[in-house]
Parts: sequence; C-alpha cells; structure tokens
Amino acid sequence: QLVESGGGAVQAGGSLRLSCATSGIADRDYCMGWFRQAPRLPREAIATLYLGGGRPFYADAIQGRFSISHDTSTNTLYLQMNNLKPDDSAIYYCVAEPAPGYTEYGSPFRHESEYSYWGQGTQVTVS
Repeated sequence: QLVESGGGAVQAGGSLRLSCATSGIADRDYCMGWFRQAPRLPREAIATLYLGGGRPFYADAIQGRFSISHDTSTNTLYLQMNNLKPDDSAIYYCVAEPAPGYTEYGSPFRHESEYSYWGQGTQVTVS
C-alpha cells in the first residue's frame, strides 16, 4: 500500500516535499518513484529509483529542481520539489514495482506500464 502526503498550494518559486508511506515492501529489490498528471495531459514519470542503489532517473522538466530519496528506516519515499513553477501543477502519484534480480547498474523503471502499485495521488498547485 502506498499513501502519499505533502501536496498543497504554493506560489511559484516555493518548495514542497511529498512523502509516500509504504507498507509491504520489505526488501530493496524494488523500483519506486513519482509520476504526475496534469489536466488533459498524459501521466508522466518525474523521478524514479531502484532501492538497491544506482542513479535515479529524473525527467528533463524537473532536472535540477526536484530530488527523490528513500528512507530505509521508515520505508518512506520522498520527493523534494524546489523552485516550483505553474507547469508543475498536477496530481502526483507514488509508484512501486518489484524488481527481482535488478542491479544498481541498470536504469530504474520509468514507464507507466512498468508499475503495478500506485498511490491515490496528492494534488500540487503552483500559482
């Protein structure tokens, strides 16, 4: 189960930190990440990572402004969002997918079809 929190309304240039509380993920053989969907646009991957290590994936639109991280002690996934822009307004979804046999040398999953587990979403509005 994935439960997002931390969304809200913020002015352009501001920051938010999204959290995703996870249950049922007991090991590091998972890819996890964040997708977002703005009105009338397709859902897109924003940032993903493999819990076993390696480089995260970041979409070009948020490169240098957002940072994904995972706290193993609390099984919580984070998305730190800085210098927010109106175009960042969307519903943000936490995702997870088992990745048995994956290694830190691969690129984490970044396609919607690769993720089976989705949170309910949290709204981010930037004005």
